[in-house]
Amino acid sequence: MTVQIFPPLEIPETLAAGPGPGNTDARVLQAFARAGVADHMQADVLRGMVECKLMLRQIWGTTNTYTFAVAGTGWSALDMMFSAVIPGDKVVAFVNGTFSGIDALTLRIKAATPSELAASPLDPQPASVTVVEVPHGQPVTADVIEAALAEHKPKWAFMAHWETGSGRINDIRGFSDACERHGVMGLVDAVSSLGVENFAIDDYPGVAGWASCPQKGLCCLPLTYAPVSFTDAYIASLKATGAYTYVHNPIFEARHWGIVDGRDVEKGSYHRTHSGYAVAAFHEALRLTLQEGLARRSDAYRRHEQVLRDAVTEMGCEVTSDMTSLVVLNLPSELAGREMELVQNCRARGFGIWPTLSAPVQVRIGILNQLDREAVSRIVRLFAQAICELGGHVDHTAIEALLESRYGTSIAA
Repeated sequence: MTVQIFPPLEIPETLAAGPGPGNTDARVLQAFARAGVADHMQADVLRGMVECKLMLRQIWGTTNTYTFAVAGTGWSALDMMFSAVIPGDKVVAFVNGTFSGIDALTLRIKAATPSELAASPLDPQPASVTVVEVPHGQPVTADVIEAALAEHKPKWAFMAHWETGSGRINDIRGFSDACERHGVMGLVDAVSSLGVENFAIDDYPGVAGWASCPQKGLCCLPLTYAPVSFTDAYIASLKATGAYTYVHNPIFEARHWGIVDGRDVEKGSYHRTHSGYAVAAFHEALRLTLQEGLARRSDAYRRHEQVLRDAVTEMGCEVTSDMTSLVVLNLPSELAGREMELVQNCRARGFGIWPTLSAPVQVRIGILNQLDREAVSRIVRLFAQAICELGGHVDHTAIEALLESRYGTSIAA
């Protein structure tokens, strides 16, 4: 066999202006790069993990002892959260976009009996799982949640907090309250809300499990550590039933973070080979989040998203989302049907916006870790250029006037 040696891989810098991951904070990259070569049991690596666990409790706003992080992306955290669901468990899952739909598929796989899984291994349809479909672009509301839980009386209920497939925020208060009323343990995908919205999970006692990611609101590198948090009731259920996993079993994984039998202990026990580089990066991302403060960061997202929303509306687009880190829009009527072409043109020159991943096809523009006048103005101008290149019309003078009126000299960060 002929040996083929490829040239070194050089990845150019791009402007990550989609639903995530965002551009990693430079200070996080520096922490990753300056970490010394150390094994996973080196004292500073272990100390960093303990401090990450404690910082996560502050950021999540919780006293849950079982609050730590999973090596990987948000999917790793979600798989861990769903690990407590076992075959035959009764589940209600609310779906209103691409990612809550994948979450629901995961739940169908977890809850399927052996015969149900064998009948359709890649798309099982277990009798114990009810998927409530909410149309794309619409939120999951309290009345929909209440009706489904009252009718089906499941053990578990699932909802995404922020659904990035359509850019919609779902009713977390209505979800938690309904779970409490009906004695249901709620599971929440908070991949897109943690670090962006200012909320405390202890304010939602109906939710037993939370899962998020490192590469969105926390502005860390993908494939570092994905946060999770579980209530005592969740852990009690897991202890009673077990789980069909070792790597993503929350009780086993917590031990390596110094959480054993519901208590913090001085030293964790061996579970997996953690990366000192990843621990250093994640530690720095959490430090920066706490230094800035969630209230301040959340307010910045709201202000800058409003500027982007108004700018694309001025260009003739229709915004259909309500997230503060992401704008989901329909192009002007004369460009309808050319969303993929526009997105591909932008990505070809390093402007990383995204389409929606399910019908109807829309355009998604994100501002993760782009919270200043220069960054948002650049995104607005690049998008205006893309519309013009496709043959659309943009009043550049009006756009510049809008940016100046919103920012002036008053909003620099």
